[in-house]
Amino acid sequence: MAEEEAKNLDNTEATEVVEEVVETTEPETFAKSGKKSKKHIEEVKAEEERQARKAERKAAEVVEKPKGAIPVTRPKIERRGKKYQEAAKLIEKGKNYTLKEAVDLAIKSSPVKFDASVEVHARLGVDPRQADQNIRTTMVLPNGNGKTIRVAVFAPADICKGAKAAGADIAEDEEFLKQLEKGTIDFDVLISTPQYMPKLGKFARLLGPKGLMPNPKAGTVTMDVEKAVKEAKAGKVEYRVDKQAIVHIGVGKVSFGADKLIENANAFFDSLKAQKPASLKGTYVKSVFITTTMGPSIAIENLYN
Repeated sequence: MAEEEAKNLDNTEATEVVEEVVETTEPETFAKSGKKSKKHIEEVKAEEERQARKAERKAAEVVEKPKGAIPVTRPKIERRGKKYQEAAKLIEKGKNYTLKEAVDLAIKSSPVKFDASVEVHARLGVDPRQADQNIRTTMVLPNGNGKTIRVAVFAPADICKGAKAAGADIAEDEEFLKQLEKGTIDFDVLISTPQYMPKLGKFARLLGPKGLMPNPKAGTVTMDVEKAVKEAKAGKVEYRVDKQAIVHIGVGKVSFGADKLIENANAFFDSLKAQKPASLKGTYVKSVFITTTMGPSIAIENLYN
């Protein structure tokens, strides 16, 4: 009895082995196309093998690559020129100076040989994305900005005559458009009358990026062209807040001397204070710095909120 049971078990095991052999020897079936096609399966296997070899190479590189010295980044002041470093020693770090002290230091610390410009940079607490807080205006500096401004006027012929008499460098009608078509720009300020603005529309891509497109807010689109020309020649400047809520303006040259620079700076601060938005909550002027071309910046006491 026991022998018969053993034989039956042996026969069963043999049958299972035969079935397994038959299953493994049966040819694998593939779809004609798609993810189950033979070609796609082979491509997937090849990609997996390639990624595995790539990972092995990377692991070997990490193990074999020796660790080098940690790079040392020098302080920003040490990466400046010798003249700048000497000028920076005159300014006490973290100190807010009075306007007079700051102007005197700016003149003294200018590291260049040419007549450097003196600039004021004010960081405001406004949000430039809000229409009522996007500050943009013009003003006339009492002592000018020290730059020779080339003024162009695009207006009817009779107005051009008065503009020429007021000091315009270029005052033309249709001839002016021919210059723009050639891409010729030899002016710093462009003034136009309202009725002539549509003619400048096709040159927006030429004039716009350079900040030369006439704008009513800047006073360069007006019927009183003669007045606009005189103001531009006298040192009329435009300032506006940038995306970082900072206003930048040049208030003169080092050769002006402290008194004229202080007068120009005070005129700017008064103008800036008048532009404070009614909807603003909190601090209006957060910080003010004065600097010269290529010179170190000097913090000014904030007295203009």
